Order: sequence, then C-alpha cells, then structure tokens
Amino acid sequence: MSPLSAPAPLARRRRTLSRLFLVTGVLLLVVGLGLGGAAHPVLAGPAPASTIGGPGGIGSGGSASANVTVNLTDAPAFAPSALTAKAGTSLELELVNEGVYNHTFTIANVSGYVFPPTTTPAELSSWFQANGSLANVALTGGQTAFLNLTIPSSDAGASFEVVSLVPYQFQAGMHGFLNVSGAPTGPGVVVSEATNDQLRFVPDQLSVNATAFPVTVDVQVTNQGTIAHTFTLEAESNNTLSPANFTQYFQAHPPLADVALNTAGATAWANFTVKAPGVFEYICRIPGHFASGMLGWLYVGVSPAPSAPPPSTAIVQEGVLVGAGALLGVGALFAVGAAYTGRFPRAARPPSHPSSGPRGDEPGA
Repeated sequence: MSPLSAPAPLARRRRTLSRLFLVTGVLLLVVGLGLGGAAHPVLAGPAPASTIGGPGGIGSGGSASANVTVNLTDAPAFAPSALTAKAGTSLELELVNEGVYNHTFTIANVSGYVFPPTTTPAELSSWFQANGSLANVALTGGQTAFLNLTIPSSDAGASFEVVSLVPYQFQAGMHGFLNVSGAPTGPGVVVSEATNDQLRFVPDQLSVNATAFPVTVDVQVTNQGTIAHTFTLEAESNNTLSPANFTQYFQAHPPLADVALNTAGATAWANFTVKAPGVFEYICRIPGHFASGMLGWLYVGVSPAPSAPPPSTAIVQEGVLVGAGALLGVGALFAVGAAYTGRFPRAARPPSHPSSGPRGDEPGA
C-alpha cells in the first residue's frame, strides 16, 4: 500500500462529520431565527358594551307579537327559564306541563325583586297575596294553557322573577326571569358573541361592569359557522362544568340562558338576570363541542382573570443560536481538516534490519 493512501479513510470520516455538524448547525439556526420572529397570538378581549335590548331572542322579535312555548317539568323547572319581551309588544305564551305534578307559572309584578333562596313556601305565598302578580296560571299534570301578556313601553329594562307557587318547587329550582328589552333604564350591557366551526367562542371571555344587583344582561349571539351551536350559560357562579356530566348538571340546575343557533349566520339574543357578582361558565351543549373546547367565562361585577402571557422564548432562542454557531464552527474545522488530510505525508522512515552479528563496539567484536 502506498503511504499516501493510508489517510483516505480518515479524510472520509472527517468529511462525513463535517457534513453532519454543518447540516445540524443550519437546522438549529433556522429554528432559532424562527423563535425570534414568530408573533405571539393575541387573545381576543370582550366586545365593547352597547345598549340594552334589540331584536331577536327568546320571546322577542321585530313583530308586535311573539309566540313562545314554556315547558313546566317535574325536575322541577321552567324550560326555558329566561324569557325576553320587547317593550311595547305582546308576548303570547304556550304553557305546557310536561310532568305529572301540578305546577304554576307565576310572575312577580315588582321589577328587580329577587326572592331569596331561603324563602319558605308560606313566605312566598304571603308575598304574592300582598303584592299581586302579573300572571298566575295553575296547570295540572299534562295540561296546556295559553297566556297573553301586553308589555308596556314603560317597562323597558325591567326584570320580573317567575316562580311556581306549589310548595317547595321554587326552593327546588323552579324559577326564572322575564326580562324586558328596550331603552336602558338600569345597569346592563349588550356584547357580541360569535361561534364558529373551529368549536370556539369568540371571544371566550365576557365582562359586565355592574355595581347594583340584580342586573339584566343581554348577549347577542351569532353563528359564524356552518353547523348548529348553542350558547348555554350556567346559573351557579364560580362553578366549573365538566364535559362528562353537564347534561345531568343542567337537568338539576336549569341554565340562565340557553340559545340555539341551528343555521349558519343565525343571530339571537340571550337575555338573563344575574342576582349577585360572580363568574359564570358558558358552553355549547351540542354533543362533542364542549369537550373540544367550546366554552367561555362571563365575569359579572368582578374583575376578569388576567390572560397569562405566552412563555418567553428569549432564553431558548439564545441557546439554540449559540448551539447552531458552535456546530457550524466544528463542522467547518472538520471540513478544513478533511481537505488537508493526506496532502502533507510524513517522510518515510527507512526500514530497520536486524544485524547478523555483534557490532564493533560490543564485546567480542
């Protein structure tokens, strides 16, 4: 073998290592530059407050009359539990007792009055005897009745609680609200809410600045997607719903608002009354939507939780760039080494031959 051919395997190894370090260094350099240039996502904040009232929604519309069906169930509950009437119009209600027990549909005639949850059946009955009602319809099991309400223009912005006077049904959760939309006469807000087929609410955080309670809230909901969605708001504050049991939860605790948007571009109003400050979760109850992340939070009279800033990539980016530079440098050194390997061979040493006898300077020479 020629002396110049011996370094060839070493040169190949150095060239291979140089390519490896150079390619890895370039890849790290691209990643590091990408970390520095990527824009952080901006979380959408609450839409600006607007005026109370507006067309659409449960029990309201552009016409002078609106037809609404209210189901009375043995849960016991009203479904829906939140009704909206537009000031200066008529509200025609079809009351259907879906259960086997007797129920009443009784509307308090004092706007803004909310019965304490601890009110006893006797106290509830005494209050209506002393103050009267806007309507009081009793239904036996399976019965259907019709009720027509004329809403004066002067009731714009009013909110009336609806209860069942059958003992212990109010205490078990059979109550709701009749909200009258129109020109604002008290605290309230209208915010725009949109859904889309990426299964998200936009925005997913709403805020109502309220200092006096109860407060009437009107939320405009728009379906910007192509499939059906709902805007369903829990009635209990500071409670986190679960995709595994929200159906059973709403059966036991009827939602404050439950608006269905079944077609693309549909718009409706969710009108409801909040009794006290708190944080309320809203979800889409179409199967699979909540589990896929279609939820949001309504802050009423409390400050919204600050959005967590995205994690800083400055340290990571710096480390990646330093590592890329080091790999590129090492790769360059290996490339130079491979280029010069074999060009400057060492001088050949003469072969050594064993002597056939003693040298002259050794004894016996």
